[in-house]
Amino acid sequence: MSNDPKKSLGIGLAGFGTVGTGVWETLERNADLIFNRSDVKVDIVRIAVRDLNKVRIEGVSEDKFTTNWQDVVNDPKVNIVVELIGGTDTAFDIVAAALRAGKPVVTGNKALLAERGQELFELSNQFNTPIHFEAAVAGGIPIIKTVQDSFVGNSIQSMVGIINGTSNYILERMTDAGLGYEEALGEAQQLGYAEADPTLDVNGWDAAHKAILLATLAYGFTVDHKQVYVRGIERVRATDIDFAKRLGFVVKLLCVVREHANGVIEVRTQPSFIPQSHILSSVNGVFNAVAVRGDAAGDSLFYGRGAGKDPTASSVVADIVEAALGLRHEGSHRGFLPYQQEGSVMSVEDTETPYYVRFDVNDEPGVVAEIANLLADAGIGISGMHSPVHPDEPDAEFVDMVFQLHTCRFGLLKETLKKVEALSCVNSRPVVFRIEDLG
Repeated sequence: MSNDPKKSLGIGLAGFGTVGTGVWETLERNADLIFNRSDVKVDIVRIAVRDLNKVRIEGVSEDKFTTNWQDVVNDPKVNIVVELIGGTDTAFDIVAAALRAGKPVVTGNKALLAERGQELFELSNQFNTPIHFEAAVAGGIPIIKTVQDSFVGNSIQSMVGIINGTSNYILERMTDAGLGYEEALGEAQQLGYAEADPTLDVNGWDAAHKAILLATLAYGFTVDHKQVYVRGIERVRATDIDFAKRLGFVVKLLCVVREHANGVIEVRTQPSFIPQSHILSSVNGVFNAVAVRGDAAGDSLFYGRGAGKDPTASSVVADIVEAALGLRHEGSHRGFLPYQQEGSVMSVEDTETPYYVRFDVNDEPGVVAEIANLLADAGIGISGMHSPVHPDEPDAEFVDMVFQLHTCRFGLLKETLKKVEALSCVNSRPVVFRIEDLG
């Protein structure tokens, strides 16, 4: 590769939707700034799309477009391949082909790397060709580069984050405006914060894929997504939001990545109660935040827009420049590679936190005692029980009974709640939220 700083490197885009057009616009708008800062010139020379008849942004020559992704990877003018189509099948084929061709890859595809990363990282190592994926986690927040580079001298003790803007917006509207789940989801869809099919956002898997990538970066081995506990926000109800407020908490879809003393790591995603006093409780709307704790650096917080055209394009462009600089220095491999052959992921059954548990029970004498006795028999302590009727509204309709429980193994709690659910006074499956200690 020529070291001539005036030589322009060719970029091939697979996908030209919201993010792809944002990448084009950012490169066009800031070309001089990028060159002045990095000595890198890049030019998008080939673009793969599904439909050639779709209206494109102005200024992009029609002869750049193709419906065949192989045309992008095989074009001799393409030095760097940018995968922006999503999914885990065709996207895998594109990334794998680029790596075999010795062309660095830039991708924002968190599902692809979380589910098939092991195969792709092996190809990356085999062909000494990097994968860059800053845009795959938290949009415009440079968390990947920070963990990989700025924290290189730290043992990462934990990473806790709010990394799905759609769920965060829905929970905020339920909290601040008193909307029900379905109403808040509909509003998010009208505003374009949620897709027509919001499944991956609200069921927790979009955030979980990102948490898997963060864990892989921090601990050096590819985390199997099948070992990761994931729950979404679909069962969060106004009752839970209200109780959280009264108890001094807010409900957030929280990703937790944590190393334990025995080297086993904890990776999970679920709606959780977090203290109103903690800084993550103030992360609202479609914003994301990741709190990182390193043994040397201590606590750091990274905050910004977690999605959207321009923030995500910003991360993609940063990776394109990084890939271009890597090509300038032959033999350097600036992408991430797993540096441990294997590691252990803690079973969710062995994870421990305090809990909030809501029971739908009959309004009859002895209910509290029956539930409390089963919890006591299991050795699970009760830190609080809360009246089903708000003290300021004594004539209000009866609502569910809430218990706050001391820290215990999640597996033990599940076993005990099965017994509670079998009681004649309990009408449905108990609702459980973790109460997170983020101190």
